[in-house]
Amino acid sequence: MAYQRDENPKRRIHTTKPVDKAREKELIFGLQPLLEALRAGTEIDKIMVYREQSFAEVIQLANEREIPVQRVPMEKLNNITGKNHQGVIAFMSAIRYVSLHNVLADIYERGEVPLLLLLDRITDVRNFGAIARTAECMGVHALVVPMRGAAQINSDALKTSSGALNHLPVCRENNLIDTVQYLQDSGVQVVVCTEKAAQVTSNIDFTTPTAIVMGSEEDGVSTDVIRRANMAVKIPMIGKVASLNVSVAAGMIIYEAARQRG
Repeated sequence: MAYQRDENPKRRIHTTKPVDKAREKELIFGLQPLLEALRAGTEIDKIMVYREQSFAEVIQLANEREIPVQRVPMEKLNNITGKNHQGVIAFMSAIRYVSLHNVLADIYERGEVPLLLLLDRITDVRNFGAIARTAECMGVHALVVPMRGAAQINSDALKTSSGALNHLPVCRENNLIDTVQYLQDSGVQVVVCTEKAAQVTSNIDFTTPTAIVMGSEEDGVSTDVIRRANMAVKIPMIGKVASLNVSVAAGMIIYEAARQRG
């Protein structure tokens, strides 16, 4: 169904929230511009569409390219931009995603031992950027993020990573459970970092092919991923505070892996 422009001013909810001009540069809004961007292969993090319209061609092209689509109320779209978005807004990515299969094959072909970092529903952009910076500095080969429920990789993420995201491959996978299985089938041990684990990081052999999983700021690594992983470990602590910021925790376990690898 073709999109019909809504001329009823009562349906457009105006907001006094100021529009971030810098952020608007990271957006694609309007039906035709978005369709052209999708056809041209522009790297897009996610798309939001007005939930009362079908936008069949947008959905089809997004599905073909495995770009997540969210159906949202008009108020949500109006709060993002005051421009004539016609019910569709796309968030451009600051990087180009790569295939995990290709990354893993390339690591093995170079004769290196894979060290990957899986981020399970980490949504804070600054945490993501900080993790990427540490990962790149410590020799992690790639980051792996889920298709949905992950931080948008925008200019803030790029800035917080101090440019590390320009050098560190990022793979976006549809299902982390399937990704864990694929890595295990490829000879990679999957190690979940969780405060509920019995073993500590120093007891794990990180010199073998390894993928480390760090979890959400809210509830850690999902239960299904923990069950599928090879093992779970925790960072030993002696203070009274029982948890660490995820970017700090990621830095500590990555350092342990790098230390063992010399």
